[in-house]
Amino acid sequence: MTSTQSGAEVVSAPLRDAATVVLVRDAADGIEVFLQRRVKQMAFAGGMTVFPGGGVDKRDADADLAWTGPDATWWASEFSSDAEVAQALVCAAVRETFEECGVLLATDSDGSFADPSGLGGDRQRLVGKSLSFAEFLTARGLTLRADLLRPLAHWITPVNEKRRYDTRFFLAAMPDGQQADGETTEAEVARWANARTAIESWAAGEHFLMPPTWSQLNYVAGFATIDELLAAERVIEPILPNVTPGAGLAGLGFPNSDEYFRTLGDQQPPEITL
Repeated sequence: MTSTQSGAEVVSAPLRDAATVVLVRDAADGIEVFLQRRVKQMAFAGGMTVFPGGGVDKRDADADLAWTGPDATWWASEFSSDAEVAQALVCAAVRETFEECGVLLATDSDGSFADPSGLGGDRQRLVGKSLSFAEFLTARGLTLRADLLRPLAHWITPVNEKRRYDTRFFLAAMPDGQQADGETTEAEVARWANARTAIESWAAGEHFLMPPTWSQLNYVAGFATIDELLAAERVIEPILPNVTPGAGLAGLGFPNSDEYFRTLGDQQPPEITL
């Protein structure tokens, strides 16, 4: 694929659909988010602080599963996709949240949340891809709860990255009675953090945030409670950062990039691939 930005022609890698989930909960000092610092060996965003998420498995588009909430057509409208891709994105969001932090946005037939603590074997099979998400839900008699998700943002990896993702960001409140954990080989640190504090820690050089993560944390930090956050209407428009060839991270242009780089100062990401 060939793209032109900042007056230069760039041959870009193909895009892969991906889903990221901003998992939130109320706390005494404001909204907290669940964050993970990826291990440095990861091919994409190694060493970065991120939200749970990952690429779409083509089997996530399987139609034969129980579903409660807005249908695939509604999500397609929100995220500028067709219905098949939209279903895959929603499934990927719920699947990745379960795989990466053990939180399952699915309920039993009586409407109660499934207990993820007894599903460790299925979780590992999902990670290993020997089990599809639709197969898992069906075998366990579970219903995917799309009504617990909200569309949040849509970011596309810059054209000069070696690995590129067309990522939709979802928002989800932490279900009652569940615990988020760090039992994933993809992260070396996993924890809850106040959204504003996470930004301040980044500005102090304690961890590194990519622009999409920084942007979502700033948005979340603008609300006092989860109820206000979930009720806010949001227009989702795709964001593809502009690129100045040869300028590295500093050559990216995106909404509020001036503030991002002002706060960033002289920091450098763990590994620059731009």
